[in-house]
Amino acid sequence: MRVAGNLAASVLHMIAPHVTEGTSTNELERICRQYILEELKAIPSTLNHYGFPACICTSINHVVCHGIPSDKKLKDGDIINIDVTVQKNGYIGDTSKMFLIGKVKPFAKKLVDVTQECLYQAISIVRPGTHLGDIGNIIQKHAEKHRYSVVREYGGHGIGKSMWEEPEVMHYGKPHTGLKLQAGMTFTIEPMLNLGSKEIKTLGDGWTVVTKDHKLSAQWEHTILVTDTGYEILTLRPDEQLSI
Repeated sequence: MRVAGNLAASVLHMIAPHVTEGTSTNELERICRQYILEELKAIPSTLNHYGFPACICTSINHVVCHGIPSDKKLKDGDIINIDVTVQKNGYIGDTSKMFLIGKVKPFAKKLVDVTQECLYQAISIVRPGTHLGDIGNIIQKHAEKHRYSVVREYGGHGIGKSMWEEPEVMHYGKPHTGLKLQAGMTFTIEPMLNLGSKEIKTLGDGWTVVTKDHKLSAQWEHTILVTDTGYEILTLRPDEQLSI
């Protein structure tokens, strides 16, 4: 899991210089696919997973998650989430990051920043004895304090030899409820916050999830290991400086 997580993180670190105005998401997909297959000698887990046609998800602006790469080019002011899932030696690492394209409106940058804060605050309380409801609650409280809504239909998940395992890790909830964490568990935390309503819909391609009101959405994701005394972020990137 450490190896797979580190490789997934390296994909996001590698692709960062290419996520620029005028670049298509298909081009980002091509670069990531080549890197995962040829450089990492690993497997892009999303490719052909239940028919998904790409090795990364590219979710732009009001796309909440599962955006399919296309010939659409990134524009000045866009925000985009790139979600990467890498399998190595039978184990899987899953992570995503938001990128800001050019000059982004302050309200868009704030949504991105607060969503990342939600992720970090949730990670900070991971330890044996913490309940899943505690994780959901800390995310929900921080999001709603800033008047953002939390997507309810999608959440984090257990991960190991399969991409989606039990338990579900919801990003809302009540303290001291739900499964109690134990050392050795691995799962993702991946809050999705909307600028407007929490209501979402899936487009006709069967994958792309968007906000119903077409307002912006942001997401960040890490794969986490519960240790004897706390947590380890298995998908920590070189560019992250965490003090949590």
